Amino acid sequence: MSQHTIPPREDEVSVTEGESVTLTCRYATTWNSVYLHWYRHDSDLQVPQFILRKGAKGYKGQNIPDNRYKSQTTDTTTKLTISRLTLADTALYYCALQTQ
Repeated sequence: MSQHTIPPREDEVSVTEGESVTLTCRYATTWNSVYLHWYRHDSDLQVPQFILRKGAKGYKGQNIPDNRYKSQTTDTTTKLTISRLTLADTALYYCALQTQ
């Protein structure tokens, strides 16, 4: 039986426009290969918006459509870095784990 967890975090981050910010999400899984996704949820949107997907552990693939976003993954964390921040980047950001 496999088990996956992403413990909740309640961090609020304030950054000056034009700067960069890095958000960290910790996860645990018994799977050897996973994809980690980042999403943003803006109150003006009906559904969360996909930001990127990055492989971890055994997976090396990635899908990062916007070059302002970068991601680093380890066996226990995924980090999202957003560069050249604007006021429009104000949102709730969260990560999700996908197994195959």
